Amino acid sequence: MIVNGSIRAMSLKPVSATPPSETPPILRAAGPVKAPRAQTASATPTFPFSAIVGQDEMRRALLIAAVDPSVGGVLVFGDRGTGKSTAIRGLAALLPPMAAVVGCPYACDPGRPAEHCHRCREQAVLRAESVPVPVVDLPLGATEDRVVGALDLERALTRGEKAFEPGLLARANRGFLYIDEVNLLEDHLVDLLLDVAASGVNTVEREGLSIRHPARFVLVGSGNPEEGELRPQLLDRFGLAVEVSTPTDLPTRIDVVRRRDAYERDPAAFCAGYAKADRAIRKALTAARARLPALAVPDATLEAAARLCLALGTDGLRGELTLMRTARALAAFEGAETVGLDHLARIAPSALRHRLRRNPLDESGSTARVARAVEDILGQ
Repeated sequence: MIVNGSIRAMSLKPVSATPPSETPPILRAAGPVKAPRAQTASATPTFPFSAIVGQDEMRRALLIAAVDPSVGGVLVFGDRGTGKSTAIRGLAALLPPMAAVVGCPYACDPGRPAEHCHRCREQAVLRAESVPVPVVDLPLGATEDRVVGALDLERALTRGEKAFEPGLLARANRGFLYIDEVNLLEDHLVDLLLDVAASGVNTVEREGLSIRHPARFVLVGSGNPEEGELRPQLLDRFGLAVEVSTPTDLPTRIDVVRRRDAYERDPAAFCAGYAKADRAIRKALTAARARLPALAVPDATLEAAARLCLALGTDGLRGELTLMRTARALAAFEGAETVGLDHLARIAPSALRHRLRRNPLDESGSTARVARAVEDILGQ
């Protein structure tokens, strides 16, 4: 059973997957599709996503980003010890595997030749395999070479060859790039991420190398606002911003402590108890991705989103686009036939709270301002 929240994966109606796109002529399957590599027995299993108590908004935002990566990523800000990193790493274990070109360091999609790297474009025959969706950690102390890639020194010294050693951005292509304490990230790395996030391409010009490779990823960041604010340029790149706080009711706190203690005592047994709930969420993600392209957003819902952004005075049109995409992804995940005002109302705080200008005459926070606008415009 999924922990209390708005996730309704178990109630989804069976959805038939959309037919796969036509395979390019150059593609040849590499025999039976391989299953993602199982976790070794010696490794500690990840805390189950379905076992997280509360934090409904955070879990919903992460699932929406998994359904539709075009929403632009998720920023999770809040108190220490509220399960931010646990939720993000738990989501990684739920993601359905993806198809990738065999041997490609960037995990190019065999069904999208227009997005292939230079290596895949030069091959006459491509083979496909099934691989786990990458979830890559970007540590605060990482150097620029480690992030973007650099000259392969081993091959340069032993063979005298100039070869490119891919960095973290290459590993994160078509997956998730997670930055803990993102508000403490060094400025030069922030500038680098802004360029790559805007273009979807990583360009490396150094040591006589000139490399361009795809780098499209969902950016996920977490942090504590007491330790510093996030640069506005990077903040705007996150599609959703979530606030998490320490539970204040006694039953919830006891439940969190009890589950964490049970996990630490016997991780395998604890995870086995939530395996069925995690499988239900994974099945819901797969079904939601299949039905997402056919799910239209009614004009009335688009108009309501635009009126909401006008009332709040958001800059640009990124707010409306994010509202539309997130509401559609939420409707797809829940198995709805259409995108309604209730979907807009539930995701509006996450999509808009970080896009508001500060009003010196209004002492209420951005979340309260969005809530008032939702009540006035949407009547919910």
